[in-house]
Amino acid sequence: MVVTICIGSSCHIKGSREIVRILEQQIALHKLENKVELNGSFCMGQCVKGVCVKIGEDIFSLSPENTNNFFEKEVLGRLKE
Repeated sequence: MVVTICIGSSCHIKGSREIVRILEQQIALHKLENKVELNGSFCMGQCVKGVCVKIGEDIFSLSPENTNNFFEKEVLGRLKE
């Protein structure tokens, strides 16, 4: 699974670096280094929505505060399917 995080200037200001850190911690905690790949991307064109994170064609708007819930629901949930 590839998870792409926007690291463009707008998302950077809104906390993309912290979101990357949280996702890296969750991947290590769940020992998913071989199943989840984090990628960075500049501007996904959704600047007003917050930090954009993409899985497949689905785009999510994250903040550092909701990143753990996103990981549990979207990443772990999709891996269990």
